[in-house]
Amino acid sequence: MNGVHMESVKSPARRLAVAGLSLVLALGLLGFLSCAGKAQTAKPNETFRPLYPVRVHDKWGYIDTAGALVVKPRFDSAGDYAWRRHAAVSDAKTHKWGFIDQTGRFVIPPQFDLAGHFAEGLCAVGFGQPLLGTWGYIDTTGKFVIKPQFGGAWAFYAGRAVARVGNAETGKYGFIDTTGKFVIPPQFDFASSYFEGLASVGVGEFKTRRFGYIDSTGRFAIAPRFELAGSFYEGLAAVVETLTNKWGYIDRTGRFVIAPRFGEAFRFSGGLGAVEDWGTYKWGFVDRTGRYVIAPQFKSAYGFYEGLAAVQDTLTEKWGYIDTTGKLVIEPQFRQAEEFHGGRALVYVDYWASRTFGYIDKTGRFVWGPTK
Repeated sequence: MNGVHMESVKSPARRLAVAGLSLVLALGLLGFLSCAGKAQTAKPNETFRPLYPVRVHDKWGYIDTAGALVVKPRFDSAGDYAWRRHAAVSDAKTHKWGFIDQTGRFVIPPQFDLAGHFAEGLCAVGFGQPLLGTWGYIDTTGKFVIKPQFGGAWAFYAGRAVARVGNAETGKYGFIDTTGKFVIPPQFDFASSYFEGLASVGVGEFKTRRFGYIDSTGRFAIAPRFELAGSFYEGLAAVVETLTNKWGYIDRTGRFVIAPRFGEAFRFSGGLGAVEDWGTYKWGFVDRTGRYVIAPQFKSAYGFYEGLAAVQDTLTEKWGYIDTTGKLVIEPQFRQAEEFHGGRALVYVDYWASRTFGYIDKTGRFVWGPTK
């Protein structure tokens, strides 16, 4: 299973990820993570619980929030359930992707080379190699509702999905509706999903590419003038100013409301944005005025989720968690730490060598693992 975050490094991929752009989209890569989307809405009398993928003896299964093993480890790979009805898993015998329910029963037989997560009742699946495959969309019965035809396909948000015609290097990105029809023709050299009514898109060759934002009609609401541009969260988007190569935050008109002065910037969450101070290279948190409410002091940091943010200690380089006042509530002790979801967070005790990981609660107590 791939972690959502990487170590804090100075790279374009990292910079896109912290801003709120899809790392998979930014690199032009495809896999089951590329279609991670919003959880499906439960139908009447249906209940879903968060389940978390775990690895036991090189096979993957799922635990519940109490750490109880509810789906026996028997898969080669496993995607997240979140609160979705189905989870994508790779069958150990055929090495094909299919979908299971929360009991571990296959509801869509393993048959795909590539698979995403369900969002808004549809999921992108593909055949072939990740960068060379052909993608379409299935419904929750496994039936193709949009036949395989795209070089790349992403999750639906508000009835639209990013789709690419051609390969990852030279292909063009547009937006399709749930019938597979392009409602915004493939014309961009990069595209991210719509958030808060605007989508970040890039135009031009890779080295000279500039990013802006389009509205629901495909017209530029904010002209492409940034070196990088993250998605909008809480009314603000992190962008890189071309002239200074510094990060700041803009509003929906494209006006800088927090001047570009940071080395990196994370999307806003819970009213705060994690930023890297340009002079000290340390991370802290600013409010919507750009004022530091948690002083720069960490080697790296991620945004707040469920009231806690993962931060990396400068001296030990280990990760722990702080609350919105900056108080350490879980001491730095992990080699890598993810966000909290459903009261549980994925943490790595050993990240690079053995990938030993487990899940903790908000007190820092392990509910599962750590295990290899």
